[in-house]
Amino acid sequence: MPFLGMTRDELRQALEELDQAIFHHERWCEELNRTLVCRLAPDQRDVDENAHRHCRFGQWLYGPGAARLGRHPAFEEIAKAHERMHRAAKSLLDASTAGQTIELQRYERLVNALKEMRLEIANTKHELEDALLNIDPLSGAANRVGMLTKLREQHELVRRKAMACAIAMMDFDHFKGINDTHGHSAGDQVIAKTSQMILRNMRPYDALYRYGGEEFLIALPNTELAAARDILERLRGAIADMSFIDERGQEFHVTASFGLTMLDPDVPVERSIERADSALYAAKAAGRNRIVVWEPAMAQASSRPR
Repeated sequence: MPFLGMTRDELRQALEELDQAIFHHERWCEELNRTLVCRLAPDQRDVDENAHRHCRFGQWLYGPGAARLGRHPAFEEIAKAHERMHRAAKSLLDASTAGQTIELQRYERLVNALKEMRLEIANTKHELEDALLNIDPLSGAANRVGMLTKLREQHELVRRKAMACAIAMMDFDHFKGINDTHGHSAGDQVIAKTSQMILRNMRPYDALYRYGGEEFLIALPNTELAAARDILERLRGAIADMSFIDERGQEFHVTASFGLTMLDPDVPVERSIERADSALYAAKAAGRNRIVVWEPAMAQASSRPR
């Protein structure tokens, strides 16, 4: 999941900052072209060895951009392409200042770096916009709109034997009792605070989806069953250790149960989700606050204890 733990406001802020950085980048490109075509004296910042850090886009990239988007898989690629672009631009400016003819090969290095950078930026912006549309406002987790599409992409990789992928259903224990005893705002606090904790502790390629109510689906790509269980055990313990305060100032604690399975290459994604749900039911029936791995002998159930 690219934008772990970001609220809707943070996503909006990131988009605004990215748009502003793109504007400054395009202005820089215009000035570079003007300088080269008209053989003007270059801005000394553009011929510095660290020119990629001096431009307005670079100031955003290594400042607010790194803080907000540094964990995104494309961030490093944008940074590399941006630095290559500036090194290519410096080479052209040095040649122009020296009165040399600019070779086609030099110019193409700049063009290729620009194309790669713009492509990575456009993809990142699209993902930010997509995340803003598909994020659950309370929990900060993704909603179900794009869940099956993403899981089917993972399923295809599993089918090709490119990787393993574990999925888990998570449900808070006795959640109705929390709402009845501490109020619905306390229930909202549990969902929001716990989801943010999980998102902060997930790897960049993991995903958390709000499946419905207090139930969540966790996807763990590139993860075998034993490693997935270890990850979930740490989350289960962290949830049990959390404390919450209701509107009356009363402290309370919650636990969660997990049903774990692997995405099976031989069955549809929906069947694997059903298996995780069956394992979750078994965890509830076995006493809650635990992880149960799906087994073929598990019977489907129409309802589960809360």
